[in-house]
Amino acid sequence: MEDDMNSMNDTGVVADPASGQTGHTRRLRGLAGTGFVATLAAMVATTLAAALAQAVGVDFEIPDGGETIPLPGFAVITGFFSVVGIVIAVALLRWSARPAERFVWTAVSLTAISLVPPLLSGANTATTTALLGLHLVPATVMIPTLARSLRTRTD
Repeated sequence: MEDDMNSMNDTGVVADPASGQTGHTRRLRGLAGTGFVATLAAMVATTLAAALAQAVGVDFEIPDGGETIPLPGFAVITGFFSVVGIVIAVALLRWSARPAERFVWTAVSLTAISLVPPLLSGANTATTTALLGLHLVPATVMIPTLARSLRTRTD
């Protein structure tokens, strides 16, 4: 009888880490999935906002080199930095005791830092103002979405 009890305990001990790992993997994948959907939404919203700004006369010309930022460039940069945000969120979910709080603090800090280059670009006032706004568009999509997703996965 004692051997039977030990086997059941051994089985229980082996099963728990496996199911915990599956739950953890599911939480990480869920967060990543939510993040990628939000990334697509942020890319669309930012590109549409840039198109609207162009329609009202913003030229998006950066004096250093005189090049104009193309509309697809807004989508690419938004997508890239949104994925960076997802990676940060996943890392915090994996290794932080308070991932949602730490994510919001980190993301807001990085967003604030991202506002510096448009101010230093030397572009005209309309372009600078539009670029500042276009930094805030994806932040308003990504930060609350990922923070909410982190909270639901840690409660």
